[in-house]
Amino acid sequence: MTDPKLLLRKLFAAGDAGDLDSFEDYLHTDVIVHAPAGLSTVGIADEKVSWRRAKAVIPDLHHEFLELLSEGSTVAARCIASGTLHGTLGRLSAQGRHFSIAQALFAHVCDGKIDELWEIVDTESLLRQLGAIKE
Repeated sequence: MTDPKLLLRKLFAAGDAGDLDSFEDYLHTDVIVHAPAGLSTVGIADEKVSWRRAKAVIPDLHHEFLELLSEGSTVAARCIASGTLHGTLGRLSAQGRHFSIAQALFAHVCDGKIDELWEIVDTESLLRQLGAIKE
């Protein structure tokens, strides 16, 4: 059985690299992803579309994992998500604005694959960095 911590790390590394075909190795077909800014998805096909859109407008998207913990079938991670937004993604929009934000991830693993994922983002910091909220 795949280590749940490794599973989460590999999923995000694949997404950052644009290797969406490998998502079948990490996600259940009917995975539910809870994400901010209108980016939640149901099903692996929708999650691939979401990542494809993200990579189109944030080609340098990167997740740096700082901590990973697991207990039974649940894994939690703290990471830094960074990149440069060139367009619109969900309810986010900017042209050439770089961001670096704290993100927490919680995943439930069943039968060696993620079946539910929660992405918690410091949205206020993100909106400030993108210029949507003025200081």
